[in-house]
Amino acid sequence: MSKKIDVSLIKKLREKTDAPVMDCKNAVEEAGGDVAQALEILKRKGLAKAKEKQERVTSEGLIASYIHFGGKIGVLVEINCETDFVARTEEFKNLVKDVTMHIAASNPKYISQDDVPEEVLAKEKDFYSSQSKGKPEAVIEKITKGKLNKFFSEMCLLNQPFIKDPNITVGEYINTFIGKLKENLRVKRFTRYQLGG
Repeated sequence: MSKKIDVSLIKKLREKTDAPVMDCKNAVEEAGGDVAQALEILKRKGLAKAKEKQERVTSEGLIASYIHFGGKIGVLVEINCETDFVARTEEFKNLVKDVTMHIAASNPKYISQDDVPEEVLAKEKDFYSSQSKGKPEAVIEKITKGKLNKFFSEMCLLNQPFIKDPNITVGEYINTFIGKLKENLRVKRFTRYQLGG
């Protein structure tokens, strides 16, 4: 007979992730009552669900704006989903609002690392390699990879630590909504304006 799981652990996990109760219960059971491990299990499953839906067409959604610092920073963002029904839900609207606020605060230059132009990447790689001159090739490669990942986490929206919860990236935050709303979601484009910028 399996060990009875403490309901407060399920509640704690649900508060942290906003995932459905049954998903939280299953994750806590699978992790043997370890909330941190259950959180990892939910992240993995959310990522798997998100990957399954990535090929689906996203032709609905919202364009939202956000003005910050007394009119000194403005953001326009388009986030797509699969159906008009989801686009009208409070959860989707909250996601869009969170993403616009994040863009205002974190000033990303690209949506994902796939959007970074080849010439920008090449320039970054050259710069990191030149800083490591004289070191073995494998070491230079490792340093360059680490610095590139840092560059992506600073410049690419989906790689940035989410301002409301820096333990996850914006991409992971969006994936939790893909799991909840059961539709593919995609940040299509954004523009950030800064007064005098």
